Amino acid sequence: VSWNDTQEFVHKLKSMNGGKYEFRLPTESEWEYACRSGGKSEKYSGESDAERVAWVDRNSSLSPHSVGTKSPNGLGLYDMSGNVWEWIQDVYDKSAYDKHSRYNRVPISEGASRVLRGGSWRYGYSLSRCSFRGSYESDYHNDDLGFRLVRKR
Repeated sequence: VSWNDTQEFVHKLKSMNGGKYEFRLPTESEWEYACRSGGKSEKYSGESDAERVAWVDRNSSLSPHSVGTKSPNGLGLYDMSGNVWEWIQDVYDKSAYDKHSRYNRVPISEGASRVLRGGSWRYGYSLSRCSFRGSYESDYHNDDLGFRLVRKR
């Protein structure tokens, strides 16, 4: 799935529920807060031991796995480290962390590359850290790219 595909899906989802709920991709700040079990100092989502929470190249048999087959983090969220990369709403800016305060990052909305977080079954543990940031062009798609949505109340 590409970032553009996620936007089309969100638009269709909004149409299906008559606009009652607003869905969107998380911002980088929201994603990292959720990945770190509500802002805790965690290397991987819920653990310092990646083996318990992440499907990566060494343990995945180089394929994705069903969601929820590893341990959840402290918020009950699964697969935020490893399994598939997750598209983020923000435009990628390699110095974004230098430009915004630690707890109030402002998403940048214009640009071609979009942020990916979480790592995947295709890569090693180091790319599955809560802090790792990647990017691709918004029209790029691959079998290790996915997303999760935020629903506004």
